[in-house]
Amino acid sequence: MPGPKTNEREGTRAVLHYALVSPYKLRQVIDAIRNKPVHEALDLLRFLERSSATIVAKVLQSAVANAVNNDGMQAEELFVSACYVDEGPTQKRWRPRARGRATRIRKRSAHVTIIVSRLPEERLERLQARRRAENLAMRSRRVEATRRASAESAEGQSRRERRHPEAFPAPEETTGEDEVAVAEDDAAVEDATATEDATSAEDAAVTDDAPVTEDAPVTEDAEVTEEAAVTEDASETDETSSAEADTAADAPGEQEKDS
Repeated sequence: MPGPKTNEREGTRAVLHYALVSPYKLRQVIDAIRNKPVHEALDLLRFLERSSATIVAKVLQSAVANAVNNDGMQAEELFVSACYVDEGPTQKRWRPRARGRATRIRKRSAHVTIIVSRLPEERLERLQARRRAENLAMRSRRVEATRRASAESAEGQSRRERRHPEAFPAPEETTGEDEVAVAEDDAAVEDATATEDATSAEDAAVTDDAPVTEDAPVTEDAEVTEEAAVTEDASETDETSSAEADTAADAPGEQEKDS
């Protein structure tokens, strides 16, 4: 019984028409990803040393996007169920050769079709178990590397301490008496702080209870009296200074008479 026709196969497909690559070159890449999970096929195409691998990778990504957006499938559960290349039209060109002859150049094209489907349940379970095992192995390697790095750093620190002990002084050991003295000092500081707070609170209370005395208003008569007193003091100061000046002026004449 013949198999299903290419246009009747189940799954989500993506087609690229008129790719300017030879079908022979494309079939070499297509055969490498047939019946492989999508993530493995993409990894293989990423590192495959073929120029046509880029074209096939784009078609595969388009098929996966169609399955996810149009059919609601999970990208992790898909595999390449079918892929094939059909020959397209060939462009004929001519190249001049010796003695007036010409050689035919065939510029071939191809149609690429990739169909992706959901993995069977048994195969999907095996794939998920393998992924879990890989994740656990990767996690264990990461934890082991972290422990190894921490052990190496601790060993290097101890080696540096042994080589240069003066750069890493040993921590001072505290005795019971020192701890008791520190505790007593802390208690004394707390008591002093509490006493200061209580004193400041009492002073604030006394200040609040004291009656507020207002300054008596200054009247016009008092202002006049103060001005008069200031004027009298100034006149007395002037008289005193003039008398002292006269006395100083008379003193040289008396000295001349005596001589």
